[in-house]
Amino acid sequence: MQSTGREIISRDRACCEMAKQKNEVENFSDFFLEIGLLKRVKRSGWWVAGIENPESVADHSFRTAVIGFVLAKKEKADVEKVLLMCLFQDVPEARILDLHKVAHRYFDVRKGEISAFKEQLELLPQDFQKELLKLFDEYQNDLSTEGIVARDADLLECAIQAKEYLELGNKETIEWIERIGPLLRTKTAKEIFNSMKKKKSMNWWAHLKKTER
Repeated sequence: MQSTGREIISRDRACCEMAKQKNEVENFSDFFLEIGLLKRVKRSGWWVAGIENPESVADHSFRTAVIGFVLAKKEKADVEKVLLMCLFQDVPEARILDLHKVAHRYFDVRKGEISAFKEQLELLPQDFQKELLKLFDEYQNDLSTEGIVARDADLLECAIQAKEYLELGNKETIEWIERIGPLLRTKTAKEIFNSMKKKKSMNWWAHLKKTER
């Protein structure tokens, strides 16, 4: 039995839709595999401080997101936007790596980040691209309260990591802590920063120890 023109068109459309869905799934897979590189990309500023095996970008991003959640709740900001900014702001470093501040003297890092991020997203659905690029722009250019909160989360995480390295014996990281304090802009971040400076980083578990008999 011969197919009608309408049936042929319908089958062609169905095939195109299936191919599109397959390509979308493959593109998501490639994107996830690429950002997995962030588990291996090291935070290069710590090399300058003499840390031989510093944290990865993914290590940093995880705690930044946790801090971002708390700051957003306390500062009455949009929690979802802050979390997305915290999670995605370093994604370009899967391509351009993490460049410390000395390297920033010689490269337009911000231009490189946005260029890399656009290419990373270009095979994803348009609505994904639009949302993430808008959030990235807000974060980079302080265009919203959420961008300010997310940036404070990023800085506060760096200060906490510096404190941990300091107490492991690297005296150079005290400079990171001293520089970050004045850069914080939200009340909550400033309060946590001041509290963190007075603590020993390993004492968070002291109250959990069993009392000796």
